[in-house]
Amino acid sequence: MATQTLDTSDIDQYLGKPVDSSYLREPIATNDIRRWVHAMHYANLLHYDPDYAAESRWGKIIAPQSFCIATDDGHGAAPACVGNIPNSHLLFGGDEHWFYGPRVEPGDIIKNERIPFDYVVKETKFAGPTCFQRGDNNFTNQNGELILKQRSTSIRYLAEAGGETVNTEEFEETQWTDEEVAAIEKRRFAWVQMMHDLGHKERWWDDVQIGDELPERVFGPHSIASFATEWRAYIVNNWGTMNLRKQDLAGVGFSEEMGVYENDPDMMRIDPFLTDGAYYGPSRGHLFPVWARRIGMPRGYGYGASMGAWGIDYLAGWAGEHGMVVHCVSNYRGPALTGDITVQTAEVIDKSVDDEGRHLVHVKHKMANQKGVVMASGSAEIALPKKTA
Repeated sequence: MATQTLDTSDIDQYLGKPVDSSYLREPIATNDIRRWVHAMHYANLLHYDPDYAAESRWGKIIAPQSFCIATDDGHGAAPACVGNIPNSHLLFGGDEHWFYGPRVEPGDIIKNERIPFDYVVKETKFAGPTCFQRGDNNFTNQNGELILKQRSTSIRYLAEAGGETVNTEEFEETQWTDEEVAAIEKRRFAWVQMMHDLGHKERWWDDVQIGDELPERVFGPHSIASFATEWRAYIVNNWGTMNLRKQDLAGVGFSEEMGVYENDPDMMRIDPFLTDGAYYGPSRGHLFPVWARRIGMPRGYGYGASMGAWGIDYLAGWAGEHGMVVHCVSNYRGPALTGDITVQTAEVIDKSVDDEGRHLVHVKHKMANQKGVVMASGSAEIALPKKTA
C-alpha cells in the first residue's frame, strides 16, 4: 500500500467546545423502551412487562441503563467525529460510561450536551495512519439531573486504505446445522433463566467472591434482519422523531459515494428515503455487504453503540434491579458479523467500598464470537447491596 497521510488539522478548533445536538420531539414512551430491549436482545422483564415491573423496587417499567444512547442522533459518535478529514470513513472504537444514579422512565425528556475531547493519530495494520478521536456525551433529564457521561472513541481513516485491507476469507457467513442452532438456543436461554431465578431479589455484595465468573451470555446468529431491528430502535432512525441539527457530512470528510443526506432536516421534508442511513447514508455498510467491503468490512456488521449497550446490559442483568453499573470501559476490537454469534463472559477481579460508601464489584469483561475472536474487552465496576447485620 502506498504511503498515506492523514490531515487532522481541522479537528483542533472544535476541542473542548459544545457541538450542536438534535432533540427529541416527544417524551420517552414505554414502547421506546420495549423496542430498545427487544432490539438489544435483552430479555429483562423489568423493561417490558408491566405486571413484573409493578412488583419491582421501581413499581413500573423503567429503561435499562443502556438506553440513553437510543435518544442520541449519532449513536454517541457525534462529538468524536468533528473536523474535516478528507475522503475518510469512520468506525466505532470504544466507549467509557459513568452512571450517576437517575434512571430513565417513560415521560422523561432526555437531552445530550456533546463536547469533543481529544484525538491521536497512530499507524495501524488495518488502515495505515488512523485517527483515534474521543468526545463526551452528557445525558440529562428534564430536571437537569446528569444520568450518564459517555466518552466515545471513533476510528477515522482514509477510505482507500480501509478498502484495501478487507479480509476476503470472511466474505461467507458461518453456516449452522439444526443441532448447532438448538445448542445456541439452549445457551442463550440459560442467561435469561439466570435473570428469572434472581427475580426481584438482591444479589448481595457479600456473596460475590474474587475469581467468580459471571454466567455467559450468548445470542445470535446475527443477521441483516437483526441489525436492521437494532437500527430502528435508535429513535432518530425513524422519520420525524427529532428536531434534527443541520449536518455537513461532506464537510466532515465522508466520501460522497456513501451519501451525505443522512438525518438531514431539510431533505427529510423533501425525500426522507435519502436521509435514512440504512439505505443511502454512511451507515449502509452495516446492512449491505457490497458497501461494507468498501470500508474494510467483509460483510454486514453490527453497530458499535449496540456493542456498548450489550456490555452494559450483560453486567446490569447479572446485578439485578437492586444493583447498578457505575462505570464501564469497552474497547471494540472487531465487529459482530452476520452469521456469527456473540458470547459474553466476565470475571470478578476485585471488591471495594468507594468514597461514597458504595460496595463495588470490579470485573473484567469480554465479548467474542464462536471462533474465539475477541470483539470487545474492558473493565467495569458494579454497585451491589450490602447485607445488614
